[in-house]
Amino acid sequence: MQHIIEVENIKCGGCANTIVNKLSKLDGVAQVSVDIEAGRVSVDAADDSREQLVKTLLQIGYPEKGTAEGVKAAKARAKSFVSCAIGKIS
Repeated sequence: MQHIIEVENIKCGGCANTIVNKLSKLDGVAQVSVDIEAGRVSVDAADDSREQLVKTLLQIGYPEKGTAEGVKAAKARAKSFVSCAIGKIS
């Protein structure tokens, strides 16, 4: 099944690389693609994996749009800066 998740904080190819690398390691994930311009992550994975995908995205700083506010949003932005930098190095 294809899961399409609109996320926040995607700024560049480094962000996209981090997202692809992290989500690809999850069980049941066959393919991951990132549309930087649209802020959209598409994942071919098991039907019941959406919750885990969203949780992992939040952990690395890319929360689903509309789910992180206040301090939670600030933490996600800070994590995304680190993820972005790591993705540029990888």
